[in-house]
Amino acid sequence: MKITKAVGDAAALKELGARLARHRLNQGLSQEALAEEAGVSRNPVLRAERGESVQLTSLVRILRTLGLLDNLDAAIPEPGLSPMDLLKLRGKQRQRAPRRQAARPKRPWTWKDPE
Repeated sequence: MKITKAVGDAAALKELGARLARHRLNQGLSQEALAEEAGVSRNPVLRAERGESVQLTSLVRILRTLGLLDNLDAAIPEPGLSPMDLLKLRGKQRQRAPRRQAARPKRPWTWKDPE
């Protein structure tokens, strides 16, 4: 099942729990072994796989143990700069290159004598 905004919270949590269980089984881990490697008790693993509420730290530890923690970066990307921040930065960026005077041979200045 694809998780979209049309899916209810309970269904989304149940699907996430089922996916966690499949990843665990694909890696050949029992719930006890996963819990031990993650540094949590067995209860958070059971609750997460049932789609129930677990502490965020427990979920992060479980995801890290399953090698899935990097996927959170795609799920919750780092926010970019706001339009106001971009405007503030734009004012500090150089808009034009400095004018350069044409290179002239250097010689001492003198009064020109009339010829």
